[in-house]
Amino acid sequence: MRARLLLASATMLFVELALIRWTGANIVHLSYFSNFILLGSFLGIGLGFLLPAGRGQWLTRWAPIPLAVLVVLVREFPVQVRQSSGEVIYFTAVKTTGLPQWVTLPVLFGLTALIMAAIGKMTADQFRRLPSLEAYRYDLLGSLTGSVSFALLSWLRAPSVVWGVLAALAMLVLGGRRNTVRYTIPLTVMVVVLALESVANGISWSPYYKIEVKRSVSKARDYNIAANGVPHQSIAPLKALTKPGSPYEQPYRETPRNSHRRVLVIGAGNGNDVALALAHRARRVDAVEIDPRLQEIGASLHPARPYDNPRVHVHINDGRAFLEQTTARYDLIVLALPDSLTLVSGASNLRLESYLFTRQAFEAAHRHLAPGGAFAMYNYYRQNWLIDRFAGTLTSVFGHAPCITHYGNKRAAVLVAGTTPAAQSCGATWKASGAVPKAASDDHPFPYLLHRTIPSLYLGVLGAILLVTLASVRLTGVRLRRTFGYADMFLLGAAFMLLETKNVIGFALYFGTTWLVNAMVFAGVLLAVLCAVEVRRRIRKLNQLALQVLLFASLAVSWLIPAHLVLGLPFAGRLAAAIALAFAPIFCANLIFSDRLAVASDPTAAFGANLLGSLVGGTLEYLALVTGYQALLLVVAVLYAGACVLMRFTRPGAGERAEHEPVSVVTAPRT
Repeated sequence: MRARLLLASATMLFVELALIRWTGANIVHLSYFSNFILLGSFLGIGLGFLLPAGRGQWLTRWAPIPLAVLVVLVREFPVQVRQSSGEVIYFTAVKTTGLPQWVTLPVLFGLTALIMAAIGKMTADQFRRLPSLEAYRYDLLGSLTGSVSFALLSWLRAPSVVWGVLAALAMLVLGGRRNTVRYTIPLTVMVVVLALESVANGISWSPYYKIEVKRSVSKARDYNIAANGVPHQSIAPLKALTKPGSPYEQPYRETPRNSHRRVLVIGAGNGNDVALALAHRARRVDAVEIDPRLQEIGASLHPARPYDNPRVHVHINDGRAFLEQTTARYDLIVLALPDSLTLVSGASNLRLESYLFTRQAFEAAHRHLAPGGAFAMYNYYRQNWLIDRFAGTLTSVFGHAPCITHYGNKRAAVLVAGTTPAAQSCGATWKASGAVPKAASDDHPFPYLLHRTIPSLYLGVLGAILLVTLASVRLTGVRLRRTFGYADMFLLGAAFMLLETKNVIGFALYFGTTWLVNAMVFAGVLLAVLCAVEVRRRIRKLNQLALQVLLFASLAVSWLIPAHLVLGLPFAGRLAAAIALAFAPIFCANLIFSDRLAVASDPTAAFGANLLGSLVGGTLEYLALVTGYQALLLVVAVLYAGACVLMRFTRPGAGERAEHEPVSVVTAPRT
């Protein structure tokens, strides 16, 4: 019984993480909307738990069908989420097809919810057989197992067929002998489709992307690299990189008095900029690349073999994290096309490279320049206002306008800023094309968002998902009235989801936006929740008032301590501070939640209210686009305050169940 609960919970989280990664890798632009897959998972798991024990058995009987349908639909009938917003920029070089996003996303959302509802139902059936806190304990252990397993596969860069085989085996065990034939056929179809994808020529997986390498048709020695279906990088010989008019050469042309002895390349990728630095006789090149697979491809395919040179030192790390950790100073720092195609996690709107383009990041780069050094960045920026934002930020940080060289339709540009005006030699100096947008900051790291607003694109999709959610609840026969008495649980769910997201973002700033940091934070959240449950299981009566005081005190400390103070600490001190600031409120909040759930007269309704709150908390994260991330702590505090006030009016009823009786409780935080 306990083993089956652990397996069901592990399968639930593993499949959720796999869906987020796989759909984002195969549907163009969906990686920018991965939080919608997360919300769909929350809905599905909740419906699986809310269904009474005797209902919804069809979900478990036909559980693999929607999973196979989704995989076949995406692979055989490719869909692409169109992006046409003038309010936010997406990096792409493909012409999108398919239905508009307001149709595509809700369909994917509904299929995801159906898949997770089936697995959630399996988990709930095991949940009811154990006492509440013991069941919650094994659910957390299962969630931790699923999270660590998927992180291990990411580290091994296992192809999608491995994910499918593991999920299929787990579901066959959970389905039991009666469903063996019924499960085997759709699961086999799913595995075969994933196997065909995995053995396709040039396909490999990194911890971030599905990567495809193709030889250029027009140039025999060139290679094109696509990530998640979008053209991402090109490998070119040194002759092409150094030809007249090459944007790669521009930083060197505009810094003629610079020795270029020590060069830092952030976003080293396949090695083009590294090869160019070596060609300019750099004595040391620090090549920073967040994706190990992209670096490996360059090491094996680049004709100049830049990564074989002993003067090159490779750092597989986030560029901002490297700047915060290194003490070296450089003659030239190059920000080389670091535009990612995915988000830090499924619960946020932060992209992998967002912290590289804040004012604080440019200040960090400035601090690491040697006297007479220079900073350069280039890209196809797509909008003039984005060029103005970056150039305006450089002007503010360096004290003078940078050089600018336009290419193509003038939306591709190279910006070069010397430590002094004499350290740069401009053919043209930047002049604003209009009103200069405010610089992005560590608190509001959204450089590709023109104004502090929630784009209508997001609002429309969120609205459509809300309709799907309401329809799903209605069709499954779940009675929302049962949850009205648990408004406090609703607010606890919303607050916790928002708090979890805020902590993920905080660790991304302090230690980098790498997959490893992200995985460790989610594992830490699960461990903090597990510790809270273990404490509650051993202490029969908790002082709610004392817990609430501790919760708000920890939130106040997190609010009062600015991020730059934590960033300024040595690594050990920064780690200790980050752990204390992130996990103290999570621990206190889950002690409050566990204690409240233990005395709930209708734990299923309590869970339903908490689930709806989690969905709302996931959507409230979009407020950060307006307020910044630090202000989310105020929203969290308000939500917890409301929950605590409502708890004062909640008393155990006459029909209250004893704590030792089996009840179904909320599942672990989903990542």
